[in-house]
Amino acid sequence: MSTTETQLSEARSVLNGRCNAIEEAYEFMLAYAGQGLANEAGSVKGNQVRDFLRKAEAAMASLIEFAGRFKAEADASSAPYSGFLEVIESDAKAARAAVNLVIAQSSISSQVIDNLNASIHFRALLTDLFLIDEVLKSHGA
Repeated sequence: MSTTETQLSEARSVLNGRCNAIEEAYEFMLAYAGQGLANEAGSVKGNQVRDFLRKAEAAMASLIEFAGRFKAEADASSAPYSGFLEVIESDAKAARAAVNLVIAQSSISSQVIDNLNASIHFRALLTDLFLIDEVLKSHGA
């Protein structure tokens, strides 16, 4: 297996795991937003919202670290992937900032979560991850 193939295989594994955590949080937040809660108290989903946000934040932090490492180790043949990982890194930083803002609130309402779900940063990151996952699948990585 060449260096590029090894890098792409590792990338697919790392990205897949992080994408799952972020996607699960997004899906959970859709349900939470639909409940119309003024705060997280007194709801089963309210008790879980911070856990999902923390998992998504950790996945984003890991993506940022991985993207930096991949770019540093990339050779010329992986330049297109390295370039797109810069996009993922940037979008992950923006989405992570939004998630951290929400986590910092003393109470998290459905409306706050609805706005986070609608955030272009969060959606851009999800779309980035779906795109790179499909591209990597096509390479059999």
